[in-house]
Amino acid sequence: MKRIGVLTSGGDAQGMNAALRAVVRAGLDRGAEVYAIYEGYQGLVKGGDAILPINWNAVGGILQMGGTAIGTARSAEFRTREGRVRAVANLIKNGIDGLVVIGGDGSLTGADTMRSEWSSILQELLDTGRISHAEFDKYPYLAIAGLVGSIDNDMWGTDITIGADSALHRITYAVDCISSTAASHQRAFVVEVMGRNSGYLALMSALATGADWAFIPESPPDVDNWEEKMCEVLKAGRRAGRRDSIVIVAEGAIDRNGNPIETEYVRQVLQDRLHEDVRTTILGHVQRGGAPSAYDRNMSTLVGVAAVDELLNATADSMPQLIGMKGNRVMRLPLMECVEKTHEINAAIKERNFTEAMDLRGRNYKESFQILRTLVRALPHDPKPGQRRLTLAVMTASAPSPGMNTAVRAAVRLGLDRGHHLLGVSNSFLGLINDDMRPFKWMDVDHWASMGGSELGTNRHVPSGKDFYAIARTIEERQIDGLLIIGGWAGYQSALHLLRERENFPAFQIPIICLPATINNNLPGSELSVGADTALNNIVDAVNKIKQSAVASRRCFVVEVMGKYCGYLALMSMLATGAERAYLHEEGVTLKDLYHDVKLLNTGFEHGKRLGVMIRNERAHPLYTTQFMSNLFEAEGGDLYEVRTSVLGHLQQGGDPSPFDRILATRYAYRCINFLEEEALAMKDNVACIGIQGSAYHVTPLEEIVRRYDVKYERAKEQWWMDLRPTAQMLAQPGPQYYHENGEKMW
Repeated sequence: MKRIGVLTSGGDAQGMNAALRAVVRAGLDRGAEVYAIYEGYQGLVKGGDAILPINWNAVGGILQMGGTAIGTARSAEFRTREGRVRAVANLIKNGIDGLVVIGGDGSLTGADTMRSEWSSILQELLDTGRISHAEFDKYPYLAIAGLVGSIDNDMWGTDITIGADSALHRITYAVDCISSTAASHQRAFVVEVMGRNSGYLALMSALATGADWAFIPESPPDVDNWEEKMCEVLKAGRRAGRRDSIVIVAEGAIDRNGNPIETEYVRQVLQDRLHEDVRTTILGHVQRGGAPSAYDRNMSTLVGVAAVDELLNATADSMPQLIGMKGNRVMRLPLMECVEKTHEINAAIKERNFTEAMDLRGRNYKESFQILRTLVRALPHDPKPGQRRLTLAVMTASAPSPGMNTAVRAAVRLGLDRGHHLLGVSNSFLGLINDDMRPFKWMDVDHWASMGGSELGTNRHVPSGKDFYAIARTIEERQIDGLLIIGGWAGYQSALHLLRERENFPAFQIPIICLPATINNNLPGSELSVGADTALNNIVDAVNKIKQSAVASRRCFVVEVMGKYCGYLALMSMLATGAERAYLHEEGVTLKDLYHDVKLLNTGFEHGKRLGVMIRNERAHPLYTTQFMSNLFEAEGGDLYEVRTSVLGHLQQGGDPSPFDRILATRYAYRCINFLEEEALAMKDNVACIGIQGSAYHVTPLEEIVRRYDVKYERAKEQWWMDLRPTAQMLAQPGPQYYHENGEKMW
């Protein structure tokens, strides 16, 4: 049996507890013993009661908690050789030969340093009699897996780090609130966010909130008189009708000469040159606090499980691995390669080699920065002389999805900045049928980044019959050169119908692209749809409140979530909330399943369990309804617990889009405008959809995509997230090998 230690070190980050929970439960499930090392490396050096075995129940209820349940600290002792000698002695004393370190680059570097010194430290401990020959032979190496806990998202090699998404939630909410009060008084606000050597939070929050200017350390203003340029842009924005100005400053922002750009200095510049009241808000540690977002819970869980598997498969020749994410997939890279590349970025910034710093951040980071530079403009660039100016139409289709407005805003501004005409189509395809549309101007979409719903209006109408003639007439009269459809399956179907009617209506021979936007995340050609993350966060927030209610009264809740026949929301919310069960249409529900679940609930409540949450996809089974399940559990539970139902309904579709959805919508829109422009200028007429597949964005022909779709059940034939089902089940319920001392199953 292997013994695994887990510690959290450095600054805390939301999601650390989710990772801790995953490490503990995955380790126990796979037959290992797991030890919690309290207070980070400080506890490892101290030993004694700072290193204790941790069981299944000890990590129950921590999934939704911010911070870290086992504490963190910066240890000066561990930085010394003697401190590391004591740390190794404590590991051997407790029989720990695998270590999961959750922290930043300094914490991960410290772990690798200890690993590289392992043999020499072991020999020193043997020579001084602090370990026996048997212990020397038993622990020839230390296996290490690193998880990056940092809200700054400053580690090379992983798309995102534990806590970054949650920090973006805090910043986005704060800036949204600030924007409303700033607009009321026609004020400018300077908002400082964290990020010493990484501008990720500043850049992405500026994209997500529609901020008017941002300073990041990797790419300072490209002119020495940046103060003048910034103020000119903000003044132009006011002349164009903007009532507020939001400037976001990363705490590590610098100018081209390496001088710090201080928040107070920016405020003073704005106040002196704009001649108006300017306020500052330094968000500080509020960005690191509070409950983790749904994404951070799930991502941290997946990398935590992967870290355990990495340790259990490690050999003496295995190099320490960093476990991170590329797209929706867990990835592994040599830990020290990632740390060294991260140090290269920091060195490039210090040496003012900003081109190298941006290159090392990666393509998506550079692209996001270029998009932001366009979106923050007060007005678009003037068309180039002799340029062919396209007319591009934008619409939303199917059910409303948070992030639709963000996508429209990005598409409109990116298109206008390239000199094209943008038309907003009202009420989906009915707008094309009735010629109900309007030309967009730059400021028409100024505050759309943060707005939920669809300002253009949307519905599920799919054109047929005489609709095609009306649509063709509108396209010809408006001289539309390309069409962007933002929405769900009804939008995809409509685009497909236009494609197949081209022989009858030559007007349909224009490029068309679909941008996936549906909370159900059930579309082919993309692993992520705009709106699904917001819906998932809405579910998680609701279930958190339900769990607080349930634990006070010994209750079980059956929670019904949306998704039609697609179980994405049900399964991912089970993973994010720690629910006991998710009922999915993909798996079906049998009487045997329900019998097993009743037995599971009864056993748990008999042994002290205080709450239960069962999540049901709205169409999991036509007969075993939410109410049926509730009644069954109520009857069989007797006096052990009460049962309640909660049908979350359309609250899942409502609210402002999450930062994740805003950024995803913006990136999708950028690629959609690229596609329409390239196709139309080349006189091509392809019909396609944009989407993330694996770790990359792909534009795929719509006819190819349709072959991957289960039309009857309105979901992709292959759903990547179904591979997570065993992980969700394992974390919710202990395996048969995990028992109480009296032989009964432990919860």
